[in-house]
Amino acid sequence: MKFDTPAGTNPIDRMKVVGQPLDRIDGPRKTTGTAPYAYEHHQEVPDAVYGYVVGAGIAKGTIRSLELAAARQSPGVLGIVTAQNAGKLGKGKFNTANLLGGPRIEHYHQAIALVVAETFEQARAAAQRIKVDYQRENGAYDLHAAKGSATKPKADQGPPDTAVGDFAGAFAAAPAKFDQTYTTPDQAHAMMEPHASIARWEGDALTLWTSNQMIDWGVGDVAKTLGIPKEKVRLVSPYIGGGFGGKLFVRADALLAALGAKQVGRPVKVMLTRPLMFNNTTHRPATIQRIRFGATPDGRFQAIGHESWSGDLPGGGPETAVNQTRLLYAGADRMTATRLAVLDLPEGNAMRAPGEAPGLMALEIAVDEFAEQLGIDPIELRIRNDTQVDPEHPARPFSQRQLVRCLQDGAKRFGWDKRNPKPASTREGRWWIGQGVAAAFRNNLVMASAARVALEADGSVRVETDMTDIGTGSYTIIAQTAAEMLGVPVSRVDVRLGDSRFPVSAGSGGQWGGNSSTAGVYAACVKLRQLLAERAGIAADAADFSDGRVHGGGRDVALEALARQGRVVAEERIEYGDLGEKFQQSTFGAHFVEVAVDAATAEIRVRRMLAVCAAGRILNPKSARSQVIGAMTMGVGAALMEELVVDRRLGFFVNHDLAGYEVPVHADIPHQEVVFLDETDPVSSPMKAKGVGELGICGVGAAVANAIHHATGVRVRDYPITLDKLLANMPTA
Repeated sequence: MKFDTPAGTNPIDRMKVVGQPLDRIDGPRKTTGTAPYAYEHHQEVPDAVYGYVVGAGIAKGTIRSLELAAARQSPGVLGIVTAQNAGKLGKGKFNTANLLGGPRIEHYHQAIALVVAETFEQARAAAQRIKVDYQRENGAYDLHAAKGSATKPKADQGPPDTAVGDFAGAFAAAPAKFDQTYTTPDQAHAMMEPHASIARWEGDALTLWTSNQMIDWGVGDVAKTLGIPKEKVRLVSPYIGGGFGGKLFVRADALLAALGAKQVGRPVKVMLTRPLMFNNTTHRPATIQRIRFGATPDGRFQAIGHESWSGDLPGGGPETAVNQTRLLYAGADRMTATRLAVLDLPEGNAMRAPGEAPGLMALEIAVDEFAEQLGIDPIELRIRNDTQVDPEHPARPFSQRQLVRCLQDGAKRFGWDKRNPKPASTREGRWWIGQGVAAAFRNNLVMASAARVALEADGSVRVETDMTDIGTGSYTIIAQTAAEMLGVPVSRVDVRLGDSRFPVSAGSGGQWGGNSSTAGVYAACVKLRQLLAERAGIAADAADFSDGRVHGGGRDVALEALARQGRVVAEERIEYGDLGEKFQQSTFGAHFVEVAVDAATAEIRVRRMLAVCAAGRILNPKSARSQVIGAMTMGVGAALMEELVVDRRLGFFVNHDLAGYEVPVHADIPHQEVVFLDETDPVSSPMKAKGVGELGICGVGAAVANAIHHATGVRVRDYPITLDKLLANMPTA
C-alpha cells in the first residue's frame, strides 16, 4: 500500500478499540516472569553453554601477545574465541568499530576474546587467567581539547551546515543580542536488561535469540560480519528489557555467541557484564553547543545561530544537536553548523531522542536566558516566535503544529500566573522554590513496515511482524489496530513479534515504531478485509466489520463462519510517498517543572512535573503516558546526575556500572502529569498518529535547569547541574 495522499475517513476513526487506555496485553507475562528475554530461552535451547567476554584493557593500540594456555586448561572450558581463530570477519553497516578486536584495539573494553565453558562461573574464572600484553598508543579522549581539530561531517555522517539569509549581518545589526555556550556530557543508556544473546547453529544456518530493537538491520549486520547469506540468519527478540537506542544494532554479545557456538559445536549464551555495557556498547556523546540570537527589543528573532561539536571514533558520526533549531522558532536569518572531532572513546551513537534531547538542553536554556535579558516572560517569548511553516522553506507548512496551545494549556494547568518572575524570590523554610518551562520538539519519522494478518480457523486473528516491543506497548497497539480493523475484541487477537521469519517492520526506535508498525498492520488488514468480504459475497467497499461480523449489501456473516471455510491470510506493506517533502511533520510539547533547592547544601528536589503533548492520534493513552513519564524521568537524570566521567589519560568511562553512574530512582521523581492534546494528523499515516516516546524527554533537562535558575538565581550551562556548581553563588537571604 502506498501512502501518498492524506488519509481520509477509515475504520480506525471509529476509535472503539484504538485510542482506548487498554492494559498492556503482555503485562501478565512480564509480571509473572514468564516472558522470555534474550538470555532465558531455556526451552528452545536446553543444552546451552556459557560464554564470558574479555574486554580490552587499553583504549588504543595493539595486542602484542595473548596467552591462553592457562585459560584453556581451566575446568569446564570448551573453547576460546579470538580474532586469531575466528576466521575472516567483516564489519556490519551499523558498527563503527569491529565487534571483535585484535590485534588492533580501537576503544577500551572492545571485545578481544570469548571464553566458553560448561557454566558461567567456569567461563568467568578462566577468563581471568588470560594474559594480554598491549602496546599502548596515545589517543584523543577530551572533546574540549579536540574541538579545534573538528571538521565538517561527511554527507553520510550527519546533517549538512545550513544557512538562510545573512545570519552574520542580521546578528551584528540586531538591537538585542545573545551569545552563550553550553555543554552536555557523555551519557549511558543504562537499560535494565543487559545486552544478551543465545546462538545456535543448525548446519550452516544460525539462530540468534538476542536483545535487539531492529530485527532486519540485525540480520543484515550479522550476515555481513560473518560473511554468510542473509537468509541463513534468524534473529528472535520477542521481549526486550529496555533499549533506548542502545540495542538498535547488534553488539559483541551476538557476534561472539555465534562464533563461540560455531567453535564448540553447541549453543552458547553470552551476556555483557555491566561495565562492558558502558564501554563496549554505544553511548550518547558529549556536546559543546554555541547558541546566538539577534532580536528586536520586543523579542522577535531576526537571527538564530546554533553550532555544535561532538566526537566519535574514526568513521563515526556526530550528535545532531542542531536539528530542532532549524524548525522550532521563526527567524529570517539563520544558520546551523555541526562539527565532528575524532575521539578514541567507545562508540557514540543514538540514545533516546538523539539530536533533540541534548540540543534542546542547550537551546531551551538559551531562550529562557534571552527572555530574562529582554524582560519578557519566557512563555511569551516562545509564543511570539512561533511559526506555522518551515522557517528554512516557508512554502512548506507544518502538517500540524500546536506548540502555542501546549504552552498556554500547560501554563494554566501548572499555575504559571502565580509565579513571581524574579529569580530567588520564593522560599519555603530551608528551600528555595522555582518553576521552569521548555518547549518540546521531535520530528515525526515514518518508515516502511509490513505485517501478515490471518483469520484462523477458530475465528481468532493472528498478526505477525518482526516489530519489537522494548517495553513500549507494541503488542497492545498492534492488537488494537487489528481488532479495530476487523471488528473483533482484542482478546481474539494473537500478536507475534520480534522474529525475522515475519514480515519486515519499521522496528523500534526514533519515535517511528508505533505509528509505522501499526500502519503496516492497517495495510495488511485492508487486504484481509477485501479477501473476507469476497468470501462473504459482499463488495469490499461496502463491507463493515464490527462485533465479529461483516455486514454489507444486505448480507450479515459471522467471521467464525468464514473461518470454518479455511484460514485466510493477507500480507502487505505500507510505503510512504512524498508527503514528508510537502509538509513538515513534527511533534510538539511543553514541559513544566517545579524544583526546591536547599538553601544550605544546594541539594535539588524535583517537586512537580507536567508535560503537554501534541503528537497526532494517541493510539493508547495509558501506554503513551507510560512512555512519556519514563522519558521525563530520563530527562531529570540528564539534568541532574547522568554523566559518564572520562579518564582523559587512559580513555575509558570510569563510572561504568550502576553504582557509579547515577540514574533517577523512585525517590527522585514526584507526581508526573501528562496531557495529550486532541489531534489527528492525516498527513502522517492512515493511523493519523505520530510518535510520542522521544517527545517526552525533549526539553525536560532545560525545564529543570530553568527552574533551578528561577529558584536560586544561579545559571549553570554545564550539565549535569550538581550542587557543587551552585554552592558558591547561592542566595544568602
